[in-house]
Amino acid sequence: MNRIRLTFGAFLLGVSSLALPVAATPAAAATIDNTDPSRFIETLSGEAFRVLHNGSKAAARTQFRQLLGQYFAVDEIGDRLIARERSQITPAQYQAYKAALPGFIISTYADRLYDYANAQVKVVRAIPRGDGAAIASQVIQPGQQPINATWTVQKIGGGYKVTNLTVAGINLVLTQTADFDSYVQKNGFDKLVTFMKSRN
Repeated sequence: MNRIRLTFGAFLLGVSSLALPVAATPAAAATIDNTDPSRFIETLSGEAFRVLHNGSKAAARTQFRQLLGQYFAVDEIGDRLIARERSQITPAQYQAYKAALPGFIISTYADRLYDYANAQVKVVRAIPRGDGAAIASQVIQPGQQPINATWTVQKIGGGYKVTNLTVAGINLVLTQTADFDSYVQKNGFDKLVTFMKSRN
């Protein structure tokens, strides 16, 4: 489970640059350009760090939880993480997993996001991929080496959503899928969900 925690840590480093609440004010919402992949990442990053500078930790937790449903393809990502187990679990187990995933991510790592409150995200280039793109960026903190982060975004509905993230060489979906598979093989699917709920 240590690798599970490390991988979500990398994921949340990326989420920290997208901390916009669902219930945003009209003025804040207007600053987000969701029509172009590069602008999507750039404008969300700027608004995100504004939230980290001005909000409390409790408020940030709520905003990050809301974020996952609006700007990340949570259902698609979650399904990919348990693709091997999906055909073997019951509908009730699947629903319990889906309910536990966002809270597990946020509750485990929300406090750590403040380590990056003074960071900036610089978009380096965009590589078109079908109806989306891979956005290469750098997370830059004063006095530290930049951290490379690549966002995979896809056009879903009327705008873009993040479908994968690679931070410092750690690919969220590939690594987390392997970790979840290993944990389920050793402990069973219900134990995985129980652990995830315990972190909420």
